[in-house]
Amino acid sequence: MDKFRAYAMKPSWLNFQEFDTPQQQGEDKPPAFIPLKADDVVIDLPDFDFEYLDTYEAIRTRSSVRKYKEDHMTMEVLSYFLKATLGMREDDIRFRMSPSGGARHAIETYIYADRIEGLEEGLYRYHVPTHQLVLIHNETMASHHIKGFMFNAPCCFMWTAVPYRMYWRYKHCAEKIILLDAGHVCQNLYLVAESIGYGACAVGAYDQDKMDNFMKLDGEKEFLIYAAPVGLK
Repeated sequence: MDKFRAYAMKPSWLNFQEFDTPQQQGEDKPPAFIPLKADDVVIDLPDFDFEYLDTYEAIRTRSSVRKYKEDHMTMEVLSYFLKATLGMREDDIRFRMSPSGGARHAIETYIYADRIEGLEEGLYRYHVPTHQLVLIHNETMASHHIKGFMFNAPCCFMWTAVPYRMYWRYKHCAEKIILLDAGHVCQNLYLVAESIGYGACAVGAYDQDKMDNFMKLDGEKEFLIYAAPVGLK
């Protein structure tokens, strides 16, 4: 392994006050979510109420699932997944269902909807403060020649990194914390899916440029970092 990659996984935390971060330099704190624009098309998410497995049983039986039933996912199930993975716990954007270093939350959640009742096929971003979906576009993965990514699931969670949110506070330690945060979010998805009889499969192997282009990301200030199709087992 080259020294750069090794250093990114084990940055030194000594003399944190000497990091000379943008925060220490007095630069404005970046928002912990992408603000809504006036012309955004937003979709309300419904309340949900399910019977769940207990936590230990969900952990014990969790596994990566690559085959799913043909059933459509309901908006109630999608709402549950979004709330339980990276939704707000209280009326404060800092407090989410998934932990994040310094409560910076450099991860954004997108979903690709293929078979979700009442939702057109396409790409959506989860707007955490209002628990709503924001339409990005109604293009299909097939039209972008993206194959073998969904495992025929009705929905795919796609998490992006917005590095400056974390860099602002932690500078050279930001890469490590962002990757840890992505793992926290995906594990939440595995467990909440298992709790109601669904399955998920974490995906880290994909064509980065093709996926970023599909998601309308610039590939630098924001880019895809992790994904997981979800469906009924």
